[in-house]
Amino acid sequence: MPSIAQLEKLLAIDPADAFVLYGLAMEYAKIAQNDRAFAYFDRCIAADPAYCYAYFHKARVQSEAGLKGDAIDTLNRGINAAKAAGDAHAMSEMRELLDQLG
Repeated sequence: MPSIAQLEKLLAIDPADAFVLYGLAMEYAKIAQNDRAFAYFDRCIAADPAYCYAYFHKARVQSEAGLKGDAIDTLNRGINAAKAAGDAHAMSEMRELLDQLG
């Protein structure tokens, strides 16, 4: 995975690139800068509402941060997005995480 600096340079070229936004969210999540991660997950979802794994990983990070209610809300939105996109695999993974959060 490219570094945060490299991803920021790519984002400067196209601020709505969902792949780059997702990459930045994941990199910030790795270093536990959750507020930044959440902001980039949100920007990714705004740029491409069908980017289903942004919902999944945002919810995972929310859960790990003790934000269970927020994680459940994110997963419910993600499941609806996956349904609309016809992404059965992402929907299945989000339902599994939702069941774990129960």
